[in-house]
Amino acid sequence: MKNNFDINEFVSTPTIQSILVSLTDRVKERRKEIKLTQKLLAQKSGVSYASIRRFENTGEISLVSLLKIAKALSCLEDFNMLFGNKIITNLKDFDL
Repeated sequence: MKNNFDINEFVSTPTIQSILVSLTDRVKERRKEIKLTQKLLAQKSGVSYASIRRFENTGEISLVSLLKIAKALSCLEDFNMLFGNKIITNLKDFDL
């Protein structure tokens, strides 16, 4: 019998699914913190109510719509941090 193991049972490693769940949870939490319903967020962002509902339930959304939601939630600047870290290929490049 072959045993299949999930690496996350042993160490915490980010996966697409875990990041997606975390992201949707944070968006929903931020929306609620500023007391916006999904319908109000749709009006404020210009993203359809159905798209916002689908995103919060499944994580599916276009990048443009996600950026519009981020702007409506005052989080657009967070996207400037994506891919901003330099890749370290040598320990001499690592700043402590």
